[in-house]
Amino acid sequence: MKQILEQLEHKRAAARMGGGQKRIDAQHAKGKLSARERIEVLLDVGSFEEWDMFVEHRCADFGMDQTHIPGDGVVTGYGTINGRLVFVFSQDFTVFGGALSEAHAEKICKVMDQAMKVGAPVIGLNDSGGARIQEGVASLGGYAEVFQRNVMASGVIPQISMIMGPCAGGAVYSPAMTDFIFMVKDSSYMFVTGPEVVKTVTHEEVTAEELGGAITHNTKSGVADLAFENDVEAILMTRRLFNYLPLNNREKPPVRRSGDPAERLDHSLDTLVPDNPNKPYDIKELIYKVVDDGDFFELQRDQARNIVIGFGRLDGQPVGIVANNPLVLAGCLDIRSSIKAARFVRFCDAFNIPVVTFVDVPGFMPGTAQEYGGIIRHGAKLLYAYAECTVPKVTVITRKAYGGAYDVMSSKHLRGDVNFAWPNAEIAVMGAKGAVEIIFREDKADPAKLAAREAEYKARFANPFVAGARGYIDDVIQPHETRKRICRSLAMLRDKRLDNPWRKHGNIPL
Repeated sequence: MKQILEQLEHKRAAARMGGGQKRIDAQHAKGKLSARERIEVLLDVGSFEEWDMFVEHRCADFGMDQTHIPGDGVVTGYGTINGRLVFVFSQDFTVFGGALSEAHAEKICKVMDQAMKVGAPVIGLNDSGGARIQEGVASLGGYAEVFQRNVMASGVIPQISMIMGPCAGGAVYSPAMTDFIFMVKDSSYMFVTGPEVVKTVTHEEVTAEELGGAITHNTKSGVADLAFENDVEAILMTRRLFNYLPLNNREKPPVRRSGDPAERLDHSLDTLVPDNPNKPYDIKELIYKVVDDGDFFELQRDQARNIVIGFGRLDGQPVGIVANNPLVLAGCLDIRSSIKAARFVRFCDAFNIPVVTFVDVPGFMPGTAQEYGGIIRHGAKLLYAYAECTVPKVTVITRKAYGGAYDVMSSKHLRGDVNFAWPNAEIAVMGAKGAVEIIFREDKADPAKLAAREAEYKARFANPFVAGARGYIDDVIQPHETRKRICRSLAMLRDKRLDNPWRKHGNIPL
């Protein structure tokens, strides 16, 4: 017995050391934490229950039979974040460069299967060079097993991917299918093929950072949701995000009461929108003033900045916020903003998080680049997401809601539950000037006549009353009471039940 216990302790010690102190020191020298240190920061103190510490690879080719490290390059198990259950896996770059083997994949699949059974989120801390080449097709099969579980878990339990180091080849597709991706600046990378292969095939000279660094994926590709300065900041922000999410699709998100009264008024909002309809303002000011304690967790803030998405709380209840931002591209919807918002709305819908939409949109972005890029199909994604969405939906039109973009942004026609407008809201097919130039084109040569027609159009249509008369707007509210009215609406909608027709799945225009 004593011998077995000694052997057990020896194996545990070997597993905890991963690839050895020298490689752990090399991680630290790069400003990176080890796989186990990351879990320690992520989970509540003393809550981690590790599984499969003694698992080893089964490969005998290319001298692999000479090297066996308990755990095989990934630490798996479960624990809690603020007392709530979560499953984790953390790849260890010190062991075979975090490369995925058959046994390594089995460990990840095991915690994902268990997470599905008990209804708890999965957080993956990815730090892997890709498939373990020595194992050939067995490692590729391992990846496919993980991918299958990502798909099955999608919309059932939240999945969060943290890219803490290199992530190449097959290793990028599992994070791509999860709900959120966080990266670390200057140390994490994601690419299907590395710079060397790119150079060989396309003759492009590109660095790893330019090709797939955190800044690239947060500003250009939109693959990642946020980028952070270091491992610790990324992990602490993941803990913060976790607080807004339910454990699974059968639960409601956690309510956390604050001292911020639901009935609070903010008179500074009365002057937020400029008198000049062409003058921009920052929609984020409205968001920060409306949510509990000014606490707003923005996602994808450096990508498609003409739309803002993120989580906040209203009277303690988590909500997803979508808002056109007139400060960027006048708040127009384009390809990237449509995709960004559509994916977020669908996440909120899958996990019972109400959606609050702030609308100030002059329309869809014109131009050949947009049309050739498929704005029709991509804009339809946002329309589809809102139309399919069954969670409580509250919409506030702050200024412009023109054309098809009015329809798309959670209008009454797409089953918006409560639709408000501010007094200066303009709900129309298009702006007065453009409309008059089309309707009265025969008066083009007479500026005075056109100006009179424009004033007439504005008086008739550039207000919320035509839409209100048809019941498309539930009420015209004062800006200062926006928080109060949204909170009351959400309280009323708390037990909302709405089911879409049975189907295997819809065919969203991808």
